[in-house]
Amino acid sequence: MPKVVSYQIADSIDIRQFRQAFTAPLSHADSDELFYEVAENKCIYVFRYGVVSLLNHDDVEATAFLKIIHEYCRNPLPARLSDEFEIELGGDRIVFGYNKISIPDDGTEMLRLIMLHVSQSVALDHFEAQTNRLLEETNFHTQVLEQKGKLDLGGTALKKYIGKTLNLKNRITEHLYIFDSPEETWENEELGRLDTGLKKTFDLQARFRTIEEGLAIVKENLELFRDLLQHRQSNFLEWIIILLILVEVVNLFVEKIWG
Repeated sequence: MPKVVSYQIADSIDIRQFRQAFTAPLSHADSDELFYEVAENKCIYVFRYGVVSLLNHDDVEATAFLKIIHEYCRNPLPARLSDEFEIELGGDRIVFGYNKISIPDDGTEMLRLIMLHVSQSVALDHFEAQTNRLLEETNFHTQVLEQKGKLDLGGTALKKYIGKTLNLKNRITEHLYIFDSPEETWENEELGRLDTGLKKTFDLQARFRTIEEGLAIVKENLELFRDLLQHRQSNFLEWIIILLILVEVVNLFVEKIWG
């Protein structure tokens, strides 16, 4: 039984450079993804957001390909995320099972759509992990704020933290477009049913909303941290002005006495 295995191997993959170097038969390509049919019912799907999906590849073949594509990865992950999904070909109709599916034929578009959704599921796992890390860091600083009445970060450290958090948030937001339905599903009723069923199977919509809600919480806290930083800087400037005025008054007083 053919099996799809999708791996999140990096934050992103240089699609353009990889396309120039990899010479397997290319069936579909755009600026975000490359789909190769290397043999009958044996496919490779590469996504700009750092995911590689392999259909009908054994462990040796998968390891070899992942080694080839590694040099085109940006920020490779120290530990790969992966997901598997089995495909039964030649069924009477589309039937969804636990971690598997039966489809009427081995049409390339159906196989590509299944590989796409398995890849989206892995990408969601990756984005969920990143979002949870942001929430944990943000919660830590808000707890310190509650206990001490102030942030435990200095001006420069706070700016670096906000910058790091915003960069990570922007990377996640940049790739959330991937969960839109492909254009092919709008024109083909069978592909549309397959798309809808796969979304339910992988619970993509609910997981997508969870990420969006987490990012909204992070954004709200970052705005609070920014306001506190601005308030702290404003107070610091006020104290500098007060000290300068005090020094000037002392100088005038000394001049009066010793003049």
